[in-house]
Amino acid sequence: MSEKEKKDLPTEETPVEATEAAPEAPQTEETYTLTREQMEKMEQLAQMLAESSDKYLRLAAEYDNYRKRTVKEKEGLYSAAKADTVKPFLDVYDNLIRGAAQYSEGDPNRTGLEMICKQFVEVLAKLGVTEIDALGKPFDPQLHNAVMHVEDEEIEESTVVEVFQKGFIMGDKVLRFAMVKVAN
Repeated sequence: MSEKEKKDLPTEETPVEATEAAPEAPQTEETYTLTREQMEKMEQLAQMLAESSDKYLRLAAEYDNYRKRTVKEKEGLYSAAKADTVKPFLDVYDNLIRGAAQYSEGDPNRTGLEMICKQFVEVLAKLGVTEIDALGKPFDPQLHNAVMHVEDEEIEESTVVEVFQKGFIMGDKVLRFAMVKVAN
């Protein structure tokens, strides 16, 4: 090893950090001088950026509202189409009930028609269609259609005493109002 190399090596007396790192000069922040025109141009650009950002946010919100509205409309169309399809079958159900009533109890024809009616109700239930429970309930003009009134002191006022035609509901939508007789 040469004398120069020996000099450059740290000794026990000199700390290693002192020889490895040179003291850094303090960093100063650079400053710039802007003209009024440059400052105005930067303010215009900042305003344009803010306007563009606002337009983007409004467009994104508008698109999100559009997407939600179309999803809701599709669901509404589906349920309306389903309701329009089910309504004519309710008349078929009524005819099956009337047909079963024509036979006496225990007749195989009546039993067969009752089984068909039961199956029909199960299919309707799978589609979300339920029968409106009316007999003995308070009259509700949003669910019932009163076609007759009867004076009866033993029955509470505005109570359904007889159901002429069953009503059906699908979700919140009434497919057919229950045709009923109401006590006054």
